[in-house]
Amino acid sequence: MEMVEVVGVRYKEAGHIYYFKPGNSTYEYNDKVIVESQKNLHIATVAIPKAELSLEELPDQASLILRKATEEELEKNRKNKLDAKKALVIAKEKVAKHQLEMKLIKVEYTLDRSKLIFTFTADGRIDFRELVKDLASVFRTRIELQQIGVRDETKLIGGMGPCGRPLCCASFLGDFVPVSIKMAKNQGLSLNPTKISGLCGRLMCCLQYENEEYELAKRTLPDFGTMVDTPDGRGKVVGLNLLNRLINVRLTGRENPVEYEWDELKNFIQVGEING
Repeated sequence: MEMVEVVGVRYKEAGHIYYFKPGNSTYEYNDKVIVESQKNLHIATVAIPKAELSLEELPDQASLILRKATEEELEKNRKNKLDAKKALVIAKEKVAKHQLEMKLIKVEYTLDRSKLIFTFTADGRIDFRELVKDLASVFRTRIELQQIGVRDETKLIGGMGPCGRPLCCASFLGDFVPVSIKMAKNQGLSLNPTKISGLCGRLMCCLQYENEEYELAKRTLPDFGTMVDTPDGRGKVVGLNLLNRLINVRLTGRENPVEYEWDELKNFIQVGEING
């Protein structure tokens, strides 16, 4: 299988990684480089200095990294960010003027200032044609509006999670992973939405981190209500600590459950009938 050497870059901190060909140059982690995307120049940060992808994995028409960013280009990018913050204030006033039910989140210039990109959230579709005309007359450049969902909004804004740490999506998660209510059930968590939802109102991304280990444990250990044989006699499983592989068994004739380690008990287990 033919492999192609590539470099992974991010446009934003904790953003999606895009792959470009390095050409004859060598790049180091965290280098600032110039790349072209959708016919616009952008400054990106090297996240993976060197990797190999098969031709099947390589994105269609993967472009070359143009070069390392110069100090002049980095300074221009810093000025663009300052001007974008001012543009956000003006744009919010224009949104209010047009009475549009949308929330502007972020504004950014392309490096050559040929385009001004506005990111927003809204409950439904928005007719922003008049707004675009108004913004174009003010900023004298091409205007692009991008609608995003609540998870992307939270990723852009950032914040602190219920764990007391910066949000995973804003600090290191490049891409969102599928999360389901089954993952919370696997981990024995309360299904109260306020307990298992993040700041975005969706299920917390961290539910996925240990899910594979919980699923393995559930396949290995007996389920609640299973009748098992133990070194101390027969009993019913009434409690599980999946990660620590601990099993609570209520033995026949005893009131209080007895806790067993899986390594201690597995030689004695015989799965019997399931009692609800």
